[in-house]
Amino acid sequence: MQFPISIRVPALVAGVLLCLAPGQATAAEPARQPRVQVTATRAPLPEDQALAHVTVITRADIEAAGGQDVLQLLRTRAGVDLARGGGLGQQASLFLRGNNPNQVLVLIDGVRVASANTGAYAWEHLPLHAVERIEIVRGPRAAVYGSDAIGGVIQIFTRRPDGPEASLAAGSHHTLGADAGFGRRGSDGSFGLRAALLDSGGFNIQRPDGFSFDPDDDGFESRSLSVYGERSLGDQVMGFTGLASDDMVEFDQGVTEVDKHSLALDLAGTLGGRWEHRLLLAGARETLVTPAFGARLDSRREQADWQHRLPAGRHGELLFGLASTREHGSSVSSFDDSEQFRASRSTRAGYLAWRVAAGAHDIDAALRHDHDSVFGGETTGQLAWGWQAGPDTRLHASHGLGFRAPNFNELYSPGFGGLFAGNPDLAPERSRSSELGLRQRLGAAALGVHAFHTRVEDLIDFTGPDFSAVNVHRARVRGVELVFATGHGPWSVEATATWQQPRDLSSGQPLLRRPDRKASVVLAWTGSSGTRLALDGFAAGHRAEFGGALPGYALLSASASWPLARGLALDARLENLFDRDYSLAAGFTTPGRGLLLRLRWEP
Repeated sequence: MQFPISIRVPALVAGVLLCLAPGQATAAEPARQPRVQVTATRAPLPEDQALAHVTVITRADIEAAGGQDVLQLLRTRAGVDLARGGGLGQQASLFLRGNNPNQVLVLIDGVRVASANTGAYAWEHLPLHAVERIEIVRGPRAAVYGSDAIGGVIQIFTRRPDGPEASLAAGSHHTLGADAGFGRRGSDGSFGLRAALLDSGGFNIQRPDGFSFDPDDDGFESRSLSVYGERSLGDQVMGFTGLASDDMVEFDQGVTEVDKHSLALDLAGTLGGRWEHRLLLAGARETLVTPAFGARLDSRREQADWQHRLPAGRHGELLFGLASTREHGSSVSSFDDSEQFRASRSTRAGYLAWRVAAGAHDIDAALRHDHDSVFGGETTGQLAWGWQAGPDTRLHASHGLGFRAPNFNELYSPGFGGLFAGNPDLAPERSRSSELGLRQRLGAAALGVHAFHTRVEDLIDFTGPDFSAVNVHRARVRGVELVFATGHGPWSVEATATWQQPRDLSSGQPLLRRPDRKASVVLAWTGSSGTRLALDGFAAGHRAEFGGALPGYALLSASASWPLARGLALDARLENLFDRDYSLAAGFTTPGRGLLLRLRWEP
């Protein structure tokens, strides 16, 4: 394994660590207790016991941030980078550990939600009001999840209200929002739903040098609905969740209408003794219509997973299962209804994972085989070891394989006038990744350091004859992620830093739109009455881009929350305090200084 040897620490995080070293906080409160996550191994496990770098974002974290957009929430997490052309609803890309957006598996309540056409998930259309928690697992997870999990897995869990809830929001750029939910829980079941509206007048997303500059405001409208239900059936529990959104996004040449739906039905319980199982039947659909371009893109996926978990000896457990997916994609001209392509494929898979704890040591091992109806079979595995070196020190090391199946655009798109066409003979992209991690308690503080190294072969790029798709590139990403948290009475500090080198090995050039360095810090004060005040800073270095590098930038924002009465609270967020001008994609603007107010009622 190769890791960076010499690293220059950004001043933002270095100052925090120096000022808040544990030796200066002898009266500090205990650091935040570990949260339970289920994504890393597909079984419940405290996040600090997972043999990977895991982050859990709860509903309390979402409300404390006070924002309107999930991307604003994710950008400060270690190893997560974003590129975006504009504000709310505008197209965005998420990079995890420097890997491409379609090399990150995204799940909503266990449902694969990426487009079958592009292979990536449209984060800009995820309604934040519907999110209960987000789990980010970095590093390859193909051995338990299959395709796409090269950079990691991000799973979103939708909210399950208990009683009535509602909120109203207003902010800059003529932004107005409202959501309301209701739920009820009984001894043998529960149900609930939540609906939301969000309208924003927006701002001009293109700079004068943009390819389609038009000095008008580009707005966003969103309507969304989430539902859930559970029912006890003896030793089994049957449940369902659903999330649907209907969005309209303006851009300088017209509008795009986006419909997204995901639905999951599961049955979970015991099959005798300590043998647990979960059967998931799910589906996801996405439709994008852009009349100005005469384009209609449809993506549909059906999914079935049957997972089993049972003890293996005194200190171990086995997890195994079968998985099946069927994907459908099409591109149709909305001018004359002519079909550009229509395709389907199916995947069948089986996997086995074993976890054992032996004294101070833990071992995780997993193996999976996927058979794709287009390119054939792919076998992946991963092995991880953990060591509790002392009461406050935990180490882990891991190595894993990953792959990404070509998406339908890469396989079958006719391109534009014969250029940039797909290639039905493409092979999957394949990766090898290693990680070393340290978690250390330092009195009242907690420190995590994770070093990683990933190589990806057979990267797909449109550099073949007439710019057709071919497997030609190789990439390497290596880096270090740091997370630090401490508290002292009503005060708390959380800081992250990422140093990475995302490189195209074929050309030696940096991968586009991913900074080599970034850092964030949040300083918060919480009063006994529940009032919370916070300042958060974020900085990112320069990024490679088409036509030249994008300069680095730094932002400072403030948020506050005040309890007004029982169950009633007012949240405020002032974004980009100093009104910095920066860009995340060439030719596109980003929001300047902006204020958002939200009134929440949760009796």
